[in-house]
Amino acid sequence: MNTVIKDWCLVEVNDGGCLIGFVLWGIVVDDSSIRYLVNDYVCTSRITKIYQQLITTSSNSIYQVLGKGNHVCIEYEDFELLRNGFNPKQINELRELATKRPH
Repeated sequence: MNTVIKDWCLVEVNDGGCLIGFVLWGIVVDDSSIRYLVNDYVCTSRITKIYQQLITTSSNSIYQVLGKGNHVCIEYEDFELLRNGFNPKQINELRELATKRPH
């Protein structure tokens, strides 16, 4: 019926200051749909509804989030990193390193 997530973030995806949408990123605790293994990461499709600790996505999946999550922003150009398992903190650290690197 749903996937239970811990260590989660609501990720705001922007493109040049323009909001594209929000996705959920987190670590799987339990998954009754058997799509994910425990301790795998999940990056959802676009969020369509948030009701307390339940989040519904555009693919009609339901995620139950545990504990208090974080809200982070990433740029659209970094979205593939998120989809491939980098967490939002790692993505922002990579972006920061890239801007500090001497040319």
